[in-house]
Amino acid sequence: MTRSDLPKVLVSACLLGQPVRYDGRASGHPDLLQQWQAEGRVVPLCPEVAGGLPTPRPPAEIPGGQGAQVLDGGAQVLTVNGEDVTPQFLAGAQQALALVRRHGIRVAVLKAGSPSCGNRLTYDGTFSGVKVPGEGVTTALLRREGVQVFSEGELEQAQQALARLPAWP
Repeated sequence: MTRSDLPKVLVSACLLGQPVRYDGRASGHPDLLQQWQAEGRVVPLCPEVAGGLPTPRPPAEIPGGQGAQVLDGGAQVLTVNGEDVTPQFLAGAQQALALVRRHGIRVAVLKAGSPSCGNRLTYDGTFSGVKVPGEGVTTALLRREGVQVFSEGELEQAQQALARLPAWP
Protein backbone atom coordinates (compact mmCIF):
# COMPACT_ATOMS: atom_id res chain seq x y z
CA MET A 1 0.00 0.00 0.00
CA THR A 2 1.15 3.51 -0.71
CA ARG A 3 0.66 6.30 1.78
CA SER A 4 -2.32 7.63 -0.18
CA ASP A 5 -3.98 4.19 -0.09
CA LEU A 6 -3.92 3.90 3.70
CA PRO A 7 -7.35 4.28 5.32
CA LYS A 8 -7.81 7.77 6.75
CA VAL A 9 -8.93 8.56 10.29
CA LEU A 10 -10.78 11.69 11.42
CA VAL A 11 -9.10 13.09 14.54
CA SER A 12 -10.15 15.90 16.89
CA ALA A 13 -7.75 18.77 16.22
CA CYS A 14 -7.21 19.33 19.96
CA LEU A 15 -5.75 15.82 20.22
CA LEU A 16 -3.19 16.81 17.58
CA GLY A 17 -1.84 19.64 19.70
CA GLN A 18 -3.94 22.41 18.15
CA PRO A 19 -5.19 24.93 20.76
CA VAL A 20 -8.87 24.77 19.73
CA ARG A 21 -10.60 23.53 22.88
CA TYR A 22 -13.22 25.78 24.44
CA ASP A 23 -10.57 26.98 26.91
CA GLY A 24 -8.05 27.74 24.15
CA ARG A 25 -5.83 24.78 24.97
CA ALA A 26 -4.89 21.54 23.26
CA SER A 27 -5.53 18.09 24.72
CA GLY A 28 -2.22 16.42 24.04
CA HIS A 29 -0.71 14.60 21.11
CA PRO A 30 -0.47 10.83 21.71
CA ASP A 31 2.37 8.99 19.96
CA LEU A 32 0.05 6.84 17.86
CA LEU A 33 -1.66 9.94 16.47
CA GLN A 34 1.76 11.34 15.58
CA GLN A 35 2.55 8.09 13.76
CA TRP A 36 -0.73 8.26 11.84
CA GLN A 37 0.03 11.86 10.89
CA ALA A 38 3.45 10.83 9.57
CA GLU A 39 1.74 8.10 7.53
CA GLY A 40 -0.64 10.64 5.99
CA ARG A 41 -3.72 9.02 7.57
CA VAL A 42 -5.00 11.88 9.73
CA VAL A 43 -7.78 14.25 8.70
CA PRO A 44 -7.97 16.84 11.53
CA LEU A 45 -11.08 18.74 12.56
CA CYS A 46 -12.50 20.63 15.49
CA PRO A 47 -16.24 20.47 14.82
CA GLU A 48 -16.98 23.39 17.13
CA VAL A 49 -14.52 25.70 15.40
CA ALA A 50 -15.57 24.38 11.97
CA GLY A 51 -19.15 25.24 12.93
CA GLY A 52 -18.19 28.85 13.59
CA LEU A 53 -17.44 29.04 17.30
CA PRO A 54 -14.42 31.06 18.49
CA THR A 55 -11.47 29.92 20.58
CA PRO A 56 -11.63 30.37 23.47
CA ARG A 57 -15.39 30.09 23.98
CA PRO A 58 -17.72 29.51 26.92
CA PRO A 59 -18.18 25.84 27.87
CA ALA A 60 -21.25 24.21 26.32
CA GLU A 61 -23.34 21.21 27.33
CA ILE A 62 -26.55 19.47 26.25
CA PRO A 63 -29.09 19.92 29.07
CA GLY A 64 -31.32 16.87 29.43
CA GLY A 65 -30.20 15.25 26.21
CA GLN A 66 -27.52 13.79 24.03
CA GLY A 67 -26.13 14.32 20.53
CA ALA A 68 -28.76 12.22 18.76
CA GLN A 69 -31.53 14.29 20.33
CA VAL A 70 -29.82 17.48 19.16
CA LEU A 71 -29.66 16.05 15.62
CA ASP A 72 -33.36 15.20 15.78
CA GLY A 73 -34.37 18.62 17.13
CA GLY A 74 -35.28 17.39 20.61
CA ALA A 75 -32.44 19.02 22.56
CA GLN A 76 -30.21 22.08 22.40
CA VAL A 77 -26.56 22.80 23.05
CA LEU A 78 -26.27 25.72 25.47
CA THR A 79 -23.30 27.61 26.85
CA VAL A 80 -22.80 28.15 30.55
CA ASN A 81 -24.23 31.65 29.86
CA GLY A 82 -27.42 30.19 28.35
CA GLU A 83 -26.58 31.01 24.72
CA ASP A 84 -27.97 28.52 22.20
CA VAL A 85 -25.05 27.24 20.10
CA THR A 86 -26.98 24.36 18.57
CA PRO A 87 -26.66 25.72 14.99
CA GLN A 88 -22.86 25.86 15.28
CA PHE A 89 -22.69 22.33 16.70
CA LEU A 90 -24.90 21.03 13.89
CA ALA A 91 -22.82 22.87 11.27
CA GLY A 92 -19.61 21.40 12.69
CA ALA A 93 -21.09 17.89 12.65
CA GLN A 94 -22.02 18.40 9.00
CA GLN A 95 -18.44 19.50 8.24
CA ALA A 96 -17.18 16.30 9.87
CA LEU A 97 -19.63 14.24 7.82
CA ALA A 98 -18.48 15.95 4.62
CA LEU A 99 -14.84 15.04 5.41
CA VAL A 100 -15.83 11.45 6.20
CA ARG A 101 -17.56 11.12 2.86
CA ARG A 102 -14.80 12.88 0.89
CA HIS A 103 -12.01 10.72 2.34
CA GLY A 104 -13.90 7.42 2.79
CA ILE A 105 -13.30 7.57 6.55
CA ARG A 106 -14.66 4.68 8.63
CA VAL A 107 -12.78 5.36 11.90
CA ALA A 108 -12.61 8.52 14.03
CA VAL A 109 -10.72 9.39 17.21
CA LEU A 110 -12.54 12.22 18.94
CA LYS A 111 -12.15 14.03 22.27
CA ALA A 112 -13.76 12.21 25.18
CA GLY A 113 -16.48 14.03 27.11
CA SER A 114 -17.02 16.78 24.55
CA PRO A 115 -20.57 17.84 23.63
CA SER A 116 -19.45 17.47 20.02
CA CYS A 117 -17.04 14.56 20.17
CA GLY A 118 -17.74 12.50 23.28
CA ASN A 119 -18.28 8.85 22.36
CA ARG A 120 -19.26 7.22 25.67
CA LEU A 121 -19.80 9.98 28.23
CA THR A 122 -20.84 13.62 28.04
CA TYR A 123 -21.53 16.23 30.68
CA ASP A 124 -25.09 16.22 32.02
CA GLY A 125 -25.93 19.80 31.05
CA THR A 126 -25.80 21.28 34.55
CA PHE A 127 -22.19 22.55 34.28
CA SER A 128 -21.45 20.76 37.54
CA GLY A 129 -18.80 18.39 36.14
CA VAL A 130 -21.12 15.36 36.24
CA LYS A 131 -20.76 12.99 33.28
CA VAL A 132 -23.49 10.68 32.04
CA PRO A 133 -23.52 7.90 29.44
CA GLY A 134 -24.02 9.34 25.97
CA GLU A 135 -22.42 10.87 22.93
CA GLY A 136 -21.84 14.28 21.42
CA VAL A 137 -23.49 15.78 18.34
CA THR A 138 -20.69 14.99 15.85
CA THR A 139 -20.24 11.47 17.19
CA ALA A 140 -23.96 10.78 16.86
CA LEU A 141 -23.99 11.95 13.23
CA LEU A 142 -20.86 10.00 12.30
CA ARG A 143 -22.22 6.83 13.89
CA ARG A 144 -25.38 7.21 11.80
CA GLU A 145 -23.04 7.17 8.79
CA GLY A 146 -21.44 3.93 10.03
CA VAL A 147 -18.20 5.45 11.33
CA GLN A 148 -16.61 3.76 14.35
CA VAL A 149 -15.87 6.51 16.89
CA PHE A 150 -13.20 6.08 19.56
CA SER A 151 -11.78 8.44 22.19
CA GLU A 152 -8.14 9.21 22.90
CA GLY A 153 -8.35 6.55 25.62
CA GLU A 154 -9.24 3.89 23.06
CA LEU A 155 -6.37 4.26 20.59
CA GLU A 156 -5.53 0.56 20.60
CA GLN A 157 -9.10 -0.30 19.58
CA ALA A 158 -9.03 2.42 16.92
CA GLN A 159 -5.78 1.01 15.54
CA GLN A 160 -7.30 -2.48 15.37
CA ALA A 161 -10.36 -1.11 13.55
CA LEU A 162 -8.13 0.73 11.06
CA ALA A 163 -6.09 -2.43 10.43
CA ARG A 164 -9.25 -4.26 9.38
CA LEU A 165 -10.14 -1.69 6.70
CA PRO A 166 -9.25 -2.11 3.02
CA ALA A 167 -7.10 0.43 1.19
CA TRP A 168 -8.87 3.54 -0.05
CA PRO A 169 -9.02 3.68 -3.88
